[in-house]
Amino acid sequence: MEVHAHTHTERKKWTHYFWEFLMLFLAVFCGFLAENQREHMIEHQREKQFIKSLIRDIETDTTRINELIGGRIIRQERLDSLLFLLNSDSASHFTKEIYYLAVTIPRINLFQLTPSDGTLQQLKNSGGLRLIRSRPSIDSLLKYDAAVRSLVRLDEQEQSIVNIEREMAPKILTGIELLKFSDAENIALRTNLSPPLEPGYKNSLNEFNYRIVSVININKGYRREAKKIFKQAVNLLQVLKKEYHLE
Repeated sequence: MEVHAHTHTERKKWTHYFWEFLMLFLAVFCGFLAENQREHMIEHQREKQFIKSLIRDIETDTTRINELIGGRIIRQERLDSLLFLLNSDSASHFTKEIYYLAVTIPRINLFQLTPSDGTLQQLKNSGGLRLIRSRPSIDSLLKYDAAVRSLVRLDEQEQSIVNIEREMAPKILTGIELLKFSDAENIALRTNLSPPLEPGYKNSLNEFNYRIVSVININKGYRREAKKIFKQAVNLLQVLKKEYHLE
């Protein structure tokens, strides 16, 4: 009978399995670190792109706010003039100017702020604010945004009062004559016409004055707040550029 010899396989030592496990663990761990680093770099790049976009938006705002501050001075002069002329004993001699001012003053769109906030709204709506790691930057940005929202609410308040003033105007001015103080594109137009005020306009003058004074006060407050926001915007730009080395 043929006898077969049994081949014995040498058992591996536990240290062999340990080193296999360690090498596998290190490979997985290094892969994790590499992926984590890659994601970190991508987020950092996105963060910097958002900051650059925010800076462009805020620079646009500062230009517009600076224009509004100057524009509100012109608006103040017009409001003061209308109030003075309407309450003058010689009001009937100044109707050319009164009608012109009555046409221009309700047009407040030129004196309102439409924030350039597309980037910020995108960040807020998508949860992207977490990308901004700089605490000073995010704090300054949110304070600035709150101040801008407050100014926009002031716009809405002013619009509401102007609408009431517009409804009262027929008690003071002749509607058909107002048409003559706008051109074909509805741009306010100075003319040599001196249309009359409505008979008995003085009976409604006190209430009309009240509305004008309310608009004057809002206009003053608007300029004050706009100046503060302008300074906030300039400071915010400095913070962002410093924190992200974009000087």
